[in-house]
Amino acid sequence: MAMAMGMAGAAVRSARHRTGGSIRHLPSMRASSPPLSRQITMDAQSLAGRLKASGLLRSQGLVGGKWVDAYDGNTIKVHNPATGEVITEVPCMGSRETKDAISSAYDAFQSWSKVTAAERSRHLRKWYDLLISHKEELGQLITLEQGKPLNEAIGEVGYGASFIEYFSEEAKRVYGDIIPAPLADRRLFVLKQPVGVVGAITPWNFPLAMITRKVGPALACGCTVVIKPSELTPLTALAAAELSLQAGIPPGVVNVVMGKASDIGDSLLESSQVRKITFTGSTAVGKKLMAGAAATVKKLSLELGGNAPCIVFDDADVDVAVKGTLAAKFRNSGQTCVCANRVIVQEGIYEKFATAFSNAVQNLQVGNGFSEGVAQGPLINEAALHKVESFVEDAIHKGAKILLGGRRHSLGRTFYEPTVMGDVKSDMLISREEVFGPVAPLLRFRTEEEAIRMANDTNAGLAAYIFTSNVQRTWRVTEALEYGIVGVNEGIISTEVAPFGGVKQSGLGREGSKYGIDEYLELKYVCLGNMAH
Repeated sequence: MAMAMGMAGAAVRSARHRTGGSIRHLPSMRASSPPLSRQITMDAQSLAGRLKASGLLRSQGLVGGKWVDAYDGNTIKVHNPATGEVITEVPCMGSRETKDAISSAYDAFQSWSKVTAAERSRHLRKWYDLLISHKEELGQLITLEQGKPLNEAIGEVGYGASFIEYFSEEAKRVYGDIIPAPLADRRLFVLKQPVGVVGAITPWNFPLAMITRKVGPALACGCTVVIKPSELTPLTALAAAELSLQAGIPPGVVNVVMGKASDIGDSLLESSQVRKITFTGSTAVGKKLMAGAAATVKKLSLELGGNAPCIVFDDADVDVAVKGTLAAKFRNSGQTCVCANRVIVQEGIYEKFATAFSNAVQNLQVGNGFSEGVAQGPLINEAALHKVESFVEDAIHKGAKILLGGRRHSLGRTFYEPTVMGDVKSDMLISREEVFGPVAPLLRFRTEEEAIRMANDTNAGLAAYIFTSNVQRTWRVTEALEYGIVGVNEGIISTEVAPFGGVKQSGLGREGSKYGIDEYLELKYVCLGNMAH
């Protein structure tokens, strides 16, 4: 198990990913911040004070409906990535606190799983209403601890809340089956029942949406949860948990622990009371979680790394392709698992697209997320910045050219210039792995077959994008791409009503949509005999 939890420890540290803003809720990157941004300061302590007064800035874990400190009193600091200021300190929890959270979730499951679907639906709907009514405060909190522009952060609140709304409705639609029996005196039917206690390990890049996308379906069907948010962004998780209590969701149904990643992860994996692990993060950690979950044969949902190709064909509308690629690449400073990691452009349109795309990228305003008009905030930390720099240096060393940017921003800290690179080849590091930053590498191709081969030449299979005006090509290429999600002439693909997930080494299972709730259910077949009389 120690091996298992270098794994789950890393699980939390590397639960970096994922997903993108939704079709309904994420604003355009060029949209200006709402008037709210003019009413707040960039001073972390000042804003933290306002949020604390609102009751949404929590600095304790949640176990069994009670706000608690770490048992040994240790804490970890939460920083504003744009300024480096300390926002607050939260408990550095470990094995003992996690085991108590699991026990609380297990006890609560005995009653929550028996609550009617209609009542669970009402609780979730109330939680959704509270998330929406506090969207501005929650957006401020996301920008404060994660760094994304305020307008984008408020968009995430709408996106995240949409999962709670959707699964509040799906709670009433968990249907079983009646099976025609092969014998006259038999009656056969299938029940769907909640799996039990769920351990949810979530990342820092979407600190609200990656929680609600997991917790929404879990609670809807009667499961209880122990949430482990990233230690980089725990405050949004705690605020969401506070609102769940205000919504009347019973104590113990939602628990939140954070701190010692290895200890927390080991406890979740080793416990026979935890029947499912749901994780968003790196493929390497996902593999370790699979190994660690084997001892107790837990159900797993894994949303792992991506290496999204964005294919621009000669017949594409250049304006549409530029707009879509811009959104797919630079949202959240390039820190999403569905970001376009390779922009593969057909040679007949390459120069025209490269020029138009570079001009659009040049217009992106970089800065503190609370500043008016900012479209790109900082990278999450120094490690993320060093990774981006190493990928760019490797590409330059192997012959790529900088068309725009390519260096740290003059703002300092972890700000990096929006970057476009040309003459990128498939053997470069930036083509093989996720850069997870604001760097768009352009690769050339000649034929449709070559584009498909280049796109599929990776172990990842989460999201892909194509831009073309040819309907027949749309079908051919979409079916040939080895990816769980394909955007056609569109760069923003995530929505609560569609299944999100990948193939190959990008994960197992799906989140969102009517399919997402199945991940939290077990099937039970019942055979009634001696029914002839």
